[in-house]
Amino acid sequence: MNDRSVSLLDHYEIEVNRTWKGRGAILCESDKGLLILKEYGGPVDKVRFQDFLLRHIHESGVVQAESILRTKEDGLTVSDQDGVLYIVKSYYEGRECNYRDMEECALAVSTLAKLHSVTDLTGYEELSSQPVFRIENEYEKHNRELKKVKKFLQEKSQKTDFEIYLMKHYDYFMNNALQITDELRYYAYEGDSYTFPVVCHGDYQYHNILRTETGNVLINFEKCVRDYPVRDLYLFLRKLLEKNNWSQALGNLLLESYNKERNLTDRDYRQLYYRLAYPEKFWKIVNFYYNTGKAWIPGRNMEKIEKLFAQEREKQLFLENIFRK
Repeated sequence: MNDRSVSLLDHYEIEVNRTWKGRGAILCESDKGLLILKEYGGPVDKVRFQDFLLRHIHESGVVQAESILRTKEDGLTVSDQDGVLYIVKSYYEGRECNYRDMEECALAVSTLAKLHSVTDLTGYEELSSQPVFRIENEYEKHNRELKKVKKFLQEKSQKTDFEIYLMKHYDYFMNNALQITDELRYYAYEGDSYTFPVVCHGDYQYHNILRTETGNVLINFEKCVRDYPVRDLYLFLRKLLEKNNWSQALGNLLLESYNKERNLTDRDYRQLYYRLAYPEKFWKIVNFYYNTGKAWIPGRNMEKIEKLFAQEREKQLFLENIFRK
């Protein structure tokens, strides 16, 4: 993002005091508070729904979230001379949620449960414009990719240390992925009756939760999607559990924090179990390896896969004690 992008702020009814560069964005101090100018890469229909969702959240008064600023012409996006779309959103003085502070993480999960109580849009016409996400379809796609990479590795004559190490454990994780996908299809749904009325944040991670003087503020709703609410809970849990060697005490703390605000149903628990059980981290490492230059494999890749293998026993114990019993 270059300085020319600052001129896009002229499309808004704001008085700009100063601007400065952030991570892939421009921050702006204005008479309407702190704002952020960012590129928008999604479809226009999606930003309209995102605006509706954020307005709905604000009207509820239950949780704090960002808002999208409208232009002088009442539009939601502006474009530069190259046709690149941008949006301007509210921003806040604060810091990211500290993933090392368990109290903050428990509060973040509590905030998430409150968000889901608000984003159940049953009866709202706007909901019908959004496609339903089915996790088993994504896992089937991942599984096809895993099979493709396995075949590639089998046919490769000279293998690096990373590739030899990967192949040694490949069947375990791939068979696990196939089994989880099959079980998910049969055990995690109750017919076709569930219509996914809850809209998830879509990217509920600690860097999208700002700690401010007035409490947690949620940002970056660009990936909002119709799905089971455990989509957000799964992502937040998995990131933290991987950083904490699948701590059962931490898992129980976070689940209790969610349940205090919004009860998880048996169906939610089944969905959460299968999403945690699927070896997504393994797929991510394999996918990154296959889609980048294979002549040079970063040492970080080896570190990640060694850590994944080392944590597998703790992960299975976590799933056994928290869910299977």
